Amino acid sequence: MPTQHEFQFGNHTAATGNRCMAPAEFEFSPKNPYRKTGSTLTITLLTATLALSAPVAGALAAEAPREYTIPAQSLNSALMAFAAASGVELIFTADTVRGLSSKGLSGRMTPEQALNRLLAGSGIDYRFVDGRTVTLERKASPVPASSGAGDAFALGKVTVSADAVYDPNDPYSKDYAVPNATTATKTDTPIMETPVSIQVVPRAVMDDQQAIRVEDAIKNVSGVIPGASDGNYMDAFIVRGFDIGNNTYRNGYRTQRQQSETANLQRLEILKGAAAMLYGRIQPGGLLNLVTKQPLETPYYAVQQQFGSYDLYRTTLDATGPVLDDKSLLYRFNIAYQNTNSFRDFISTERIFVAPSLTWNVTSDTQFNLNLEYKHDWGVDDYGVPAVGKRPAPIPISRRLGQPQENFENDLLLINFNASHAFNENWKLRLGVNANSNEFSQEDIPPRILEADNRTLQQGAWFMDISESSRGVNLDLVGNFQALGMDHSVLFGGDYYSYEQKSGGYANRYQPIGSAIDINNPVYGGVDFRRLRSLKRSSSDFFYTPEEEWFGLYFQDDITLFDKLHILGGGRYDWATTIAGFSNTSFDAVNKTATRNERFSPRVGILYQPWSWLSLYGNYVESLGSSNGLNISNKPFDPQTATQYEVGIKAEWNRIMASLAYYHLTKDNLLTTNLSTGVNEPLGEARSQGIELDVSGKITDQLHVIASYAFTDARVTKSNDLSGGTALEGRRLPHVPEHQASFWVKYSITDQFSIGSGVYLVSQREGDTTGSFQLPGYARWDAMAAYRFDIGKNRLTAQINVNNILDMEYYKSGQTWTRLRIPVGEPLMVLGSLRLEF
Repeated sequence: MPTQHEFQFGNHTAATGNRCMAPAEFEFSPKNPYRKTGSTLTITLLTATLALSAPVAGALAAEAPREYTIPAQSLNSALMAFAAASGVELIFTADTVRGLSSKGLSGRMTPEQALNRLLAGSGIDYRFVDGRTVTLERKASPVPASSGAGDAFALGKVTVSADAVYDPNDPYSKDYAVPNATTATKTDTPIMETPVSIQVVPRAVMDDQQAIRVEDAIKNVSGVIPGASDGNYMDAFIVRGFDIGNNTYRNGYRTQRQQSETANLQRLEILKGAAAMLYGRIQPGGLLNLVTKQPLETPYYAVQQQFGSYDLYRTTLDATGPVLDDKSLLYRFNIAYQNTNSFRDFISTERIFVAPSLTWNVTSDTQFNLNLEYKHDWGVDDYGVPAVGKRPAPIPISRRLGQPQENFENDLLLINFNASHAFNENWKLRLGVNANSNEFSQEDIPPRILEADNRTLQQGAWFMDISESSRGVNLDLVGNFQALGMDHSVLFGGDYYSYEQKSGGYANRYQPIGSAIDINNPVYGGVDFRRLRSLKRSSSDFFYTPEEEWFGLYFQDDITLFDKLHILGGGRYDWATTIAGFSNTSFDAVNKTATRNERFSPRVGILYQPWSWLSLYGNYVESLGSSNGLNISNKPFDPQTATQYEVGIKAEWNRIMASLAYYHLTKDNLLTTNLSTGVNEPLGEARSQGIELDVSGKITDQLHVIASYAFTDARVTKSNDLSGGTALEGRRLPHVPEHQASFWVKYSITDQFSIGSGVYLVSQREGDTTGSFQLPGYARWDAMAAYRFDIGKNRLTAQINVNNILDMEYYKSGQTWTRLRIPVGEPLMVLGSLRLEF
């Protein structure tokens, strides 16, 4: 008969025979089934040798598959996440897993399959004590002999403490630090092992700051500022000194330029520097990837009502859960409605947004995802204020120098299908298909000329219909293997992208239409909109049909040596075609011109991790930029190209992450707009170099922080002779501050009550390429307070945010080709919210 042993676990006694049961003491909150309570998990383990037990795998192998999402992290944390998700009891000592990491796993599989994947390449064996208990030991370690005191012996009590495992899809997560990001390598490589600069703004930050626009969230990242949006209907950003144009992606797929909705966003990932190796023809400053909320196995529902200054009303709904009882089919549904006026005269906008998504786990190895987004916007554009002398015009910031009848309307539809299949635990195939459609109409009276008296503003006309569409296909093969004592994580892929636009209308944009407005004493209503609409129908004078198409093949190998040295190498070859044409008579008369380019773009990086908490890295990248458009002779400009060198340091202290980077980025074939003629001309070469610091995480269990600082020296380094005769070499690039900083902190006074505050600093910027005027620097102070009411298993959170508490006047970055469109920053604004989660 087996010898009986008693082991004490807190107030519980477990009687066992010939084995030691050491259940991990996980506590789960009934209000949040997604994560463990508290910031620290304490696992009390009693370990023992197994003298008589034989492997018993049948129960786990026969269990039904379930969904696992465990990011790459330390092996200790990955195993704790697995134990919590599967209910399997794991027995191991701290020494067994010390210093080891796991690549994580994602997908539907049995517990045994999941454990095999987590331990792959770790040098650790496992054996089953029974159907629910597993012991782990290093392969090189022999099983110790029995102590002679019975059939098993117990080592001393071991306590292992670690932070709660981060789940990127947890709707209740309050984490500010995100350990993994897919944008930099198209794999789930930990940020600490990625030799490039990538920053993440998680949903927790967006919720605490009530960020309802992407630009509201991205202000937390170093070296990123709002760019020239040409009104208030699209996003625009400057990263590392350069406008990134259309470099906005959604779940890794390129989208058309728009003002993105945030209701279904889980996080923002910002990849700094040239990124053409994986993503094709993009601008070199960086790339913004919007990662959306994914369907979840556990039901979750949230309704939020926001209300604020200037008649802002916004309602959002988030619902997710299984469709079928076996949880093989999951759904998520996001809705947003927003209606708001503005501190600016005549400005109002309205939005309807719907985003359903489905996930079908066909088997444990095969998954299909379908995502759809529809967004309808309508409202009035805002072109800001003109410059007078060296500064923005000294007029009230509420004054809009346009006509009340101006309007725009936009319908955008996005469809994405992606699928993945794991051939085995090491190789996976991914396919993605993406399609966008956008219908845009606009009736604007934009500013054209400010007369010499610095008060008479002549106006033009822009009555336009724009139809655009794009399609993209990605195919990736991801694999892991060992060769010559090295671990390889490889990516082979190809993509196709095409874009078409058809713009037509009445575009007397650059000539006065006979009506002027006095910026100091405006009188509105002097423009005959009926006549302009009639001209649009009968006398359209603008017909523009740009097209783009490219194919790309790429490869990447992430090599790991000695668990400390990571070498990233890869390259991409692009075949790109740009077709564009213009006519002022009809679409049939458009004379299209095609240009074709080919280029190989390499990327190499190296990262050394002397300790698990510290990484030193460097990289070199080249890129082929997007189309440069047409010159005045209807001929295409040469495409923009770029090179970048970067070195940096990353650190992670369990609760908090930090990165410090120095970069040197050069961009060739840069264009500028001649302010005298309004025509694009080749500028030459520009260089941006600087230092960036980012910190995010929690200092204590109650204190969360996200902060950044950037020093940016962005200048023209080679200048062609412009027709205007202006010398530009050595001048700073427009709208790029030399210094930029942000600091946001949230303190949880109790589990229910929290407060937060932040400051945002931007130094003086040049207003245009020639340096004819400057935008003054500014400091903005924001604050928040929130209280959570627990109603049974439900949560009701009341929150208030106050932005620009000191009501400072400031100006955002505007267009580089005109002095007449300087966006005005929002004055003091109060935003309230009630959010019910259940």
